[in-house]
Amino acid sequence: MIFFELAFLFMVGSVGGWVIELFFRRFFSMKKWINPGFLNGPYLPMYGLGTLLLYGACFIPLPRWALVLLLFVALTLLEYITGLIFVKGMKIRLWDYSRRWGNIQGIICPLFSLLWGLIAAAFVYLLFDPLHTAAQWAEGSVWMIFVVGAFYGVFIADLCVSFNVSLKVRKAAAQFKAAVHYEELKAELNERRKERQIRRRFLFPFAGAPLGDAVRELYGRYKDRLSESFPRRGKGPRGKKKGKKQ
Repeated sequence: MIFFELAFLFMVGSVGGWVIELFFRRFFSMKKWINPGFLNGPYLPMYGLGTLLLYGACFIPLPRWALVLLLFVALTLLEYITGLIFVKGMKIRLWDYSRRWGNIQGIICPLFSLLWGLIAAAFVYLLFDPLHTAAQWAEGSVWMIFVVGAFYGVFIADLCVSFNVSLKVRKAAAQFKAAVHYEELKAELNERRKERQIRRRFLFPFAGAPLGDAVRELYGRYKDRLSESFPRRGKGPRGKKKGKKQ
């Protein structure tokens, strides 16, 4: 039963986080309807893990204010580790805070850490009890057991497909030694479809797409903003060695 509660909460957090990020990108960030995240479906695993972290921490015998501070640090650390895995390990940048004040490697920044703290406070003071009740109710619902099972079946299949796509993107970006901004790549592919009068894709945006050409064009157009470049030491702005004037 505990396992099912956690599976249910992961599902709720993943889908809820996806909805938040979807509207954030539409109205505040990219000003477009972009399917957020690494996967194709309507879920973000980082939010699911964050929900489990929040839920489990609420059982720690600490004052609520202390829990909020603890979770403020834990959620920021979760965001940093997740971003670092994708940027360094997979050469994919799922979000970019490089233009935000006080950012670290463009992965975390004070503004969004503060937002994580507000989410933690809202969870501890307002959301824990309703979610705990909902998780207990879901245990006894045959339909909800079916929904959770179907969710994880689709989720696992999507994970396999998305990892395969990420390997292709990483291979295409290898010559640039850079981390590709994933959502800008999705937008670039849809612009290409629009120019060719092909139906744009919200789900499965990489299906049938020439990833190599799109990555090269994207990198050339948005080099400074969309990739993590490795600077060359001892060279000028055009890659030529610095030297004394003759």
